[in-house]
Amino acid sequence: MFSKFFIERPIFANVIAIFTMLVGAVTVLSLPVEQYPQILPPTVQVATTYPGANAQVLSDVVASPIEQAVNGVEGMIYMSSLCSSNGAYALTVTFEVGTDLDKAQILVQNRLSTALPRLPQEVQRQGGTATKQSPNILLVVGLYSPDRRYDDLYMSSYATLQLKNALARIDGVGEVQVFGSSSYGMRIWIDPEKLRARDLTTEDVLVAIAEQNVQVAAGQVGQAPSPKGQEFQYTVATRGRLSEPEEFGDIIVKTASDPSSRMRLTRIRDVARIELGAQDYDTFTEIDGAPPPAWASSNSRAPTPSAWPRP
Repeated sequence: MFSKFFIERPIFANVIAIFTMLVGAVTVLSLPVEQYPQILPPTVQVATTYPGANAQVLSDVVASPIEQAVNGVEGMIYMSSLCSSNGAYALTVTFEVGTDLDKAQILVQNRLSTALPRLPQEVQRQGGTATKQSPNILLVVGLYSPDRRYDDLYMSSYATLQLKNALARIDGVGEVQVFGSSSYGMRIWIDPEKLRARDLTTEDVLVAIAEQNVQVAAGQVGQAPSPKGQEFQYTVATRGRLSEPEEFGDIIVKTASDPSSRMRLTRIRDVARIELGAQDYDTFTEIDGAPPPAWASSNSRAPTPSAWPRP
């Protein structure tokens, strides 16, 4: 019946068809069309560090508890891990195509939180992160000083403070990592012979640093309830964390009394050499044989239509 109506009125049928085409042409510009559909399984990466540990120790005390907790998370296909000799651990969890990565990241983070209490204290202090990103490097950029005015440590610190956060905010970038000397750190080079001569261990030095290099809240003077006539209230400002090598050298490690009842103090500078250097010296880079610059790499998030480069 309807077909006969339009067959007998071809002009009316053509007008409706043209109108429908015009409406479609106008609305197609606002439709969410995905040029590159997702064909690769999305991934979530778990990362943490255990300073001073080798690959075998990482595998035994870090990788095993985390993988037991994460294994079997909803939508997971498989997972693979990497234990490095510099104490870095990375676990890549691969999910089925079409999985909501935001939900997958939350599920992995919840599983990771259940494994943290079983990890060593050093790893718990470092913390663990679960990020939705591809484990493959998307881009590598070398940062250097053309006239060699600044060394690799300065350039690495500049990249960490000034460039890393800005690049991480770019749409589609999952993580930005700085290779090289990383940022500044207080290096304490302990002499084992001097420690043995004073009947000390490395743990004694670490405990002394942890106890004397702290930021404390000293409280207030004159805070209520106060005696009658107290009119002012003062906040006590104390010295915070140490920042200079000389300050770390003054940290007291051991106290003892000699036969003449005189107090003898052993400070860190008596058993170690202190300097402001890099946080780690695990990697180095060069450009055409020149002194090592700072390098930055970025990993991509799961691809979205707005995340692809625009012309």
